[in-house]
Amino acid sequence: MDVSWTVWALTIVGLSALIAVDFFIGRKPHDVSTKEAGIWTIVWIALAILFGLGLMVAGESQASGEFFAGFITEKSLSVDNLFVFVLIMAKFSVPSHLQQRVLLIGVLIALVLRAIFIAAGAAVIANFSWVFYIFGAFLIYTAWKLIQEARAGEEEEEFEENRLLKKIEQRFGVDDKYHGTKLFIQKNGKRIMTPLMVVMLAIGMTDVLFALDSIPAIFGLTQDPYIVFTANAFALMGLRQLYFLIGGLLKKLVHLSYGLSVILGFIGVKLVLHALHENGVHTPEITIPFSLSVICGVLVITTITSLIASKKQAAAEAEEAAKAEEAAKAETAGPADEQSKTLS
Repeated sequence: MDVSWTVWALTIVGLSALIAVDFFIGRKPHDVSTKEAGIWTIVWIALAILFGLGLMVAGESQASGEFFAGFITEKSLSVDNLFVFVLIMAKFSVPSHLQQRVLLIGVLIALVLRAIFIAAGAAVIANFSWVFYIFGAFLIYTAWKLIQEARAGEEEEEFEENRLLKKIEQRFGVDDKYHGTKLFIQKNGKRIMTPLMVVMLAIGMTDVLFALDSIPAIFGLTQDPYIVFTANAFALMGLRQLYFLIGGLLKKLVHLSYGLSVILGFIGVKLVLHALHENGVHTPEITIPFSLSVICGVLVITTITSLIASKKQAAAEAEEAAKAEEAAKAETAGPADEQSKTLS
């Protein structure tokens, strides 16, 4: 897809305007209701669909298919980010009315850094076709690692700050309490960070780590930097509302890691086949419609099986709780019966 600098500029201005509207609406710290989160989640998804359809109307049907495949992939991978976001919020005890501000700024940081990653990735791909082998192998390894972690039942119980974040905290200093939406305060004649600033940096840095998986994944679906950037932008900008909408449902997506591993493994194989094809080896080319079908199919199956498994687990836990309660009642009733017999 041949995109002029004018189109790039208009796209960035348009996305910036949407972000400004989102920021203006949520500028006042408040607890985000499920209704508000649901409405804005629908709005962001609708805007992404309109953008993809706009590409199709403009005669770019190939680009439209690549955008939808990339957007759905990035959106599904971003759901995995939400698990870590929950841990970060708990780690820093972020007040509920400040969480939406944390996510907004954190996601903006991630979007800027991802844009740099995308530009670097596009430059590398344009000059070194063999990088597809590296991307493909990395995605296949990541898929295998996800399966191993899912089978082992490993879950992070607490967020651990990385070295860079710790160095920043040591360099500037951090106050021990929140000061509304302030990011820096003056204390003892020194300008130091508030915990809110630290949390925003943690969210942004964590999302960049996730980009190490998602950026190679979307380059496996399209090598068009414009499509890669816009798919990432639309997926990230609705992430804040999605956090509040499905926060309580995250624990029910017990098979999400399996689904993501299948998607990443599939795209990894697609990248390797593409690299072989570029080197003159006769290999089958996986089309975008087929890729889109696989991605959507895996997500639907994963969601259904997760909900079924969660329902069975909840029923089993309820049954165990009922048995424990009956046993406790029986144990309490036993001594009482003996005492009544003694008195009689």
